[in-house]
Amino acid sequence: MESHGSSFSGLDSYFRALAQTPARLARRACSVSTSHEEMSQVKARSGSVMQRTLRWYDLVGFGIGGMVGAGVFVITGHASRLRAGPSVIISYAIAGLCALLSSFCYTEFAVDMPVAGGAFSYLRVTFGEFAAFLTGANLLMDYVMSNAAVARGFTAYLGSAIGISTSKWRLVIHGLPDGFNEIDTFAVLVVLAITLIICYSTRESSLVNMLLTILHILFIGFVILMGFWKGDWKNFTQPANPNNPSGFFPFGAPGVFNGAAMVYLSYIGYDAVSTLAEEVHNPVKDIPIGVSGSVIIVTILYCLMAASMSMLLPYDMIDADAPFSAAFRGESDGWQWVSNVIGMGASFGILTSLLVAMLGQARYLCVIGRSNVVPAWFAKVHPKTSTPVNASAFLGIFTAAIALFTDLNVLLNLVSIGTLFVFYMVANALVYRRYVAIGTTNPWPTLSFLCSFSFTSVLFTLIWHFMANGKGKAFMLGACAVIAIAIIQLLHCIVPQARKPEFWGVPLMPWIPCASIFLNIFLLGSLDGPSYVRFVFFSALAVLVYVLYSVHASFDAQGGGSIGQKNGEITRESDHGEDHDSFKV
Repeated sequence: MESHGSSFSGLDSYFRALAQTPARLARRACSVSTSHEEMSQVKARSGSVMQRTLRWYDLVGFGIGGMVGAGVFVITGHASRLRAGPSVIISYAIAGLCALLSSFCYTEFAVDMPVAGGAFSYLRVTFGEFAAFLTGANLLMDYVMSNAAVARGFTAYLGSAIGISTSKWRLVIHGLPDGFNEIDTFAVLVVLAITLIICYSTRESSLVNMLLTILHILFIGFVILMGFWKGDWKNFTQPANPNNPSGFFPFGAPGVFNGAAMVYLSYIGYDAVSTLAEEVHNPVKDIPIGVSGSVIIVTILYCLMAASMSMLLPYDMIDADAPFSAAFRGESDGWQWVSNVIGMGASFGILTSLLVAMLGQARYLCVIGRSNVVPAWFAKVHPKTSTPVNASAFLGIFTAAIALFTDLNVLLNLVSIGTLFVFYMVANALVYRRYVAIGTTNPWPTLSFLCSFSFTSVLFTLIWHFMANGKGKAFMLGACAVIAIAIIQLLHCIVPQARKPEFWGVPLMPWIPCASIFLNIFLLGSLDGPSYVRFVFFSALAVLVYVLYSVHASFDAQGGGSIGQKNGEITRESDHGEDHDSFKV
């Protein structure tokens, strides 16, 4: 019989625990919690509770604030100039549809299980502790890196808006390597100020976000109006250089989809809204409206911004790095001031996206702490503020330290892939949860479907990106599409759904989550090599942490692994409470 004492009470205890690592991995890695446990025992580990003070309009504000950052002012130029031309408008619409499909998957989980853990909790109740930890660790690292990048970007945009060079904001230390030698104390102050706000109160954070978001939307509205007023409709079809491809679709359908893959990154941020589910007054009503509504509003804003930019200049004259500002900077008839206004608007967008992302990252870490795979200290909720102060402060200081000296370009090469991977995993988890009831349903048909569909999607993506254009490529793509559709139809006809949501569920099951799976794989295929190097590095680091610490801490906390389920078997009687009010089995 194994001793269930602490694995960390001394070196001898720890070495004994390491010797038992294979057995503990077998017990804990695939053990899943239940919705009932996540909503009761796991949630109670935070001590105090988070107050339910948020309404649907707060979630819409957080969703818009999280998505509409400064990135759209840059990504639109890159996508139009290099990928899609004026049809970047269609690219934004396609990317918005992809985001909406993925947000549906998040919404069904959040309505059924309104806890602060977001994707981590969704994967923990579906695929088990290890899968949840691996994806949660990557997502947290993406949050920290992107937030540090956004904070440094704030100083650049604000300096541009008020006419102060970025070099005057930063101190150069020549003894440090390039990319890490520009000290940005202002970025640190911005991160720490937002950390204090989110520690103080979620409700007050919502009010600050709402104010900044409204100001940002006003600036965006100004940019759109200026583009339609000063632009020319002929720029939709006529390039400046007649030797370049012309028309609304100068790069054809591939250009539109390649542009969609690029601009989809502008929609990342809505997932942070799901981490606020524990603080929503009426999750069944407010979460679907808040998440889906914010994606729809942002899609409309992005399409209008893309149309405005396409009217201002022919696509082959657009500045890829600063399309809106550059369109007015060179004007000689008194329009240079518009460039400064655009810079100020982008600064507000940076603050809102930073606020929402830092709210989300703190709640992810809080719930990871509840699961005992990181120290439980992170799970504590302050009794007066009803916020996860420990997690917020730790990640705020960590983010500020990285933003202090790490260059923006270094950071941007490290983000995005983890978030897309989590979107992919959540869509898979939703299909699995709908078709498999643990302990009563054979999971292998559903797992076989998910593996087959993912393999077909990967094959389609590789052919799209690497095979030369021609009839052979078209035939191969068509064959992959037919096979994928046949696989989905086979699941739909042969495997019955084990659960159906009572309050809110993704429609057209399993087509919508399968579309999300495919689109996220397709977008993952558009990322560069350094992104995959980063993903492999941080994934390996997360596995190391799990093996050396997390599995042992989790094993100790759960009394030797007896609490929870393994895929395919019930290991405690109370887990039959899995199918609670939100589902009918």
